Amino acid sequence: MSDKSSNQMWGGRFAAGPDAIMEAINASIGYDQRMAKQDIEGSRAHAAMLAATGIITDNDAEVIREGLLTVLSEIDSGTFQFSTALEDIHMNVEARLKEIVGEPAGRLHTARSRNDQVATDFKLWVRDQIDASIEGIEALMKALIGQAEVGYDWVMPGFTHLQTAQPVTWGHHMMAYVEMLGRDLSRFKDARARMNESPLGAAALAGTSFPIDRHMTAAALGFDRPAANSLDAVADRDFALEFLSNASICAMHLSRFAEELVIWSSAQFRFVTMSDKWSTGSSIMPQKRNPDAAELLRAKLGRIFGANVALMTVMKGLPLTYSKDMQEDKEQVFDAADNFLLSLAAMTGMVSDMTGHKDSLAAAAGSGFSTATDLADWCVRALNMPFRDAHHVTGSLVALAEEKGCDLPDLTLEDMKSVNDQITEEVFGVLGVDNSVASRMSYGGTAPAQVLVQIKRWKKELE
Repeated sequence: MSDKSSNQMWGGRFAAGPDAIMEAINASIGYDQRMAKQDIEGSRAHAAMLAATGIITDNDAEVIREGLLTVLSEIDSGTFQFSTALEDIHMNVEARLKEIVGEPAGRLHTARSRNDQVATDFKLWVRDQIDASIEGIEALMKALIGQAEVGYDWVMPGFTHLQTAQPVTWGHHMMAYVEMLGRDLSRFKDARARMNESPLGAAALAGTSFPIDRHMTAAALGFDRPAANSLDAVADRDFALEFLSNASICAMHLSRFAEELVIWSSAQFRFVTMSDKWSTGSSIMPQKRNPDAAELLRAKLGRIFGANVALMTVMKGLPLTYSKDMQEDKEQVFDAADNFLLSLAAMTGMVSDMTGHKDSLAAAAGSGFSTATDLADWCVRALNMPFRDAHHVTGSLVALAEEKGCDLPDLTLEDMKSVNDQITEEVFGVLGVDNSVASRMSYGGTAPAQVLVQIKRWKKELE
């Protein structure tokens, strides 16, 4: 077969043949250039350490460190020329550094490998995303607390199976998401503490024979300590997996609330109005206001979940230590981080700007026999009735109310006595939705007084 026909087999953009394909599959500079800041930060710390330990001269270290700042300035200004032939951000930076400072640039890579270099860069980048996530979660929690304070005593229906169950308060519902996000916050903080060990100095996999000071570089980069095993240091991507896992759980929480906002803002519910900033109109139906931001946020979850599964799959079969498979560890993490942080910001905006409708919430709270459990509880307390018997009596009263086309508080005392003649006028004191929520004073309950306790607790936590 001729070279011409052989090349045609590769087709399209790879018509140049195997070399072009290998360059394309091997290069990561198209996406890992996002780690330029972290790469230069790590290299500057490494150069300072090499000088402090006498491995290179102070003069060479200073020239290298200043040259790296010039490279960073070029990258920040958009004048840096990235090359796929140089594969990755590390080689691109080093090649440009050599153009700027000459021979000392070749000394920078002493006592390190691209294996520990990329692990360090990536860990620094993920740590920055964790910090941004913590900040974003806290902002959303404060927005939810703000909504809870406004409507701490507004009654609304509480649901199970999306069926009216018992009355709750708007504040209580908002604070439920604060609790969820509080767990998310804890997970990100735990992950940050766990991942904060420096891989730098592990070299290719076995450490180095040079007299380096790994504690010095770890401290310079804000790590708590150097990683204790050089094999694990270059092979570990748990920090990225834990970030994706935590982001997935938190994004799932955001998606659940986004689903509620979609439902609540519908004409059938009218619980909330979404701000025009977070809604769009229909191209054909002028009456519509579509909760597009909530719907898009709900969909973003798929990308974040997918990134988590993708990286798990990359790592699941790799022997120690580094394999080229691990180059596939970044794109999905970058995409997930972008979409997660965007989702947090969008949800914070939606929550801050949305308007809850107290009257609509109250009207819905009283429908669907939502105080049936209060009636059963009253029978237990006031009539000393076993709960199973009280449940049966209440069920019969619900059936009677359905037959009459009214709600439980609208039944007459005679109606109730027709089911059980022990019932007295006192029962009407527990049937109103306001009475119902006010009675739920158990710790963590929906009573307005309890909601205020939790608001105060979380405001103090977030100070």
